Amino acid sequence: MEEDSAEPNVSLREKASKIISVSTAAYRSKPGSFWALLVLSAGAMLTAFPASSLLSRLYYNGGGQSKWILSWSAVAGWPIPALLLLPCYLLLDGASPTWPPPPRLCLWYALLGLLSAADNLMYAWAYAYLPASTASLVAASSLAFSAVFGRLIVQEKNRMGLSTVNAIVVITAGVVIVALDSGSDRYPGVTGKQYALGFVLDVAGSALHGLIFALSELAFVTHLAAAGSNDGGASSSRFHVVLEQQVAVSLSAFAFTSAGLAAFGEGFGAMRREAAVFSAGGVGKAGYAMVLGWSAATFQLGVLGATGVVYLGSTVLAGVLNAVRVPVTSVAAVIWFHDPMSGFKILSLVITVWGFGSYMVGHSRAAKKTSRDRPPSGRQTIS
Repeated sequence: MEEDSAEPNVSLREKASKIISVSTAAYRSKPGSFWALLVLSAGAMLTAFPASSLLSRLYYNGGGQSKWILSWSAVAGWPIPALLLLPCYLLLDGASPTWPPPPRLCLWYALLGLLSAADNLMYAWAYAYLPASTASLVAASSLAFSAVFGRLIVQEKNRMGLSTVNAIVVITAGVVIVALDSGSDRYPGVTGKQYALGFVLDVAGSALHGLIFALSELAFVTHLAAAGSNDGGASSSRFHVVLEQQVAVSLSAFAFTSAGLAAFGEGFGAMRREAAVFSAGGVGKAGYAMVLGWSAATFQLGVLGATGVVYLGSTVLAGVLNAVRVPVTSVAAVIWFHDPMSGFKILSLVITVWGFGSYMVGHSRAAKKTSRDRPPSGRQTIS
C-alpha cells in the first residue's frame, strides 16, 4: 500500500500550512547570508548565461567566423573574479585557509580548466551552425547529465528519485523533437552535415557541462574537508572559495584556449581581420570589441553564479537552473534574431518546461517527506 493512501484526507488550507511550515523550517536552517548568496548566484545564472548565448550568436551574425576566438573571449574575462576576490581577502581575519591550494588541488583545477576549454569550444561550434533558440533547447539536456553525474560522483548531495528520472526522460524527448525538426530552422549556407555536427556538439557540450558541475562540487567537498571545515560543506562565510576556484579554473582554461588559438586556430592576428569587417554592435573594431568584451563579462558572471549554486546547493540544482534559462534564451532569440519558431520547437519548449516543473514538484514532495522523517537536529541540504 502506498504511503499517501495511509494519510487521512486534509483540506487545502492544511496542505498549504504544511508547505509553509516546511519552507519556513528550511529557511531557518540556514543564515540569511546563505539565502542571499544563493539567490544572487541563481540570478546571475538566469541572466548572464542567456546573454552570453545571444552574444555568441551575435558574433557569428556580425561576421565573426573563428570558433577559437569565441571560446577564447569566454575565458579572457578571468581577471573579473580575481578582482572580486581581493575585497574578500581584506575582510578575512588572517590568511585564507584555502589559498594557495595544495599541489593535488592545482592539478584538479587544471583538469577542470581543460574540460571547460573543451566545453566552450563545443558550444562555439554549436552556435556557429544552430540558431540560438535551437541551441538553447538542446542545451536543456544538461539537466539530465547533471543529475546523472551528480548522483555518480557526489551521491550524498544529489538524490535521484522518480521525479528526476521523469524530468530526464521528458527533457530528452524535447531534444529528440528538435532533432526531428532539423530542416525548418537551418541558416542559409549551413549544410545538413554542419547542422548535425552542431547538434551533436551541443549535446556533448551539455554532457561535459554536467560533468564539470559534478567535479566542481567534488572539489568543494574535498577541498573544504582538507581545509578543516567543521561540516565539510558549504558556508556563506567561506564563499570566497567559489571565487578562488573560478579564478584558478578560468585561468587554466584561458591558458589552454590561448594555446589552442595559437596552434590550431587562425592565431591572434585573426582578431584584427575580423574586427575590420565586423558589422554588429557598432562599426568595425568598436562593435567587435564590445561584443567580445560583453561576452567575456557575461560568461564569467554566469560561471560565477553556477559555481556558487554548486557550492551552496548541489550539482542537480545547478542543472535545474541551467534548464530554466532555456525559455528565456529561446524567446529572446526569436525577438532579437527573428529565429524561426516552428510547431516542433514550441512543443519542445513546452515539454522542457513541463520536465522542469515535474522535477520541482517531485523534489518538493521528497523534501517534505525527508523533513517529516528527519529528527529535529538533522542537517538540511539544498539540492
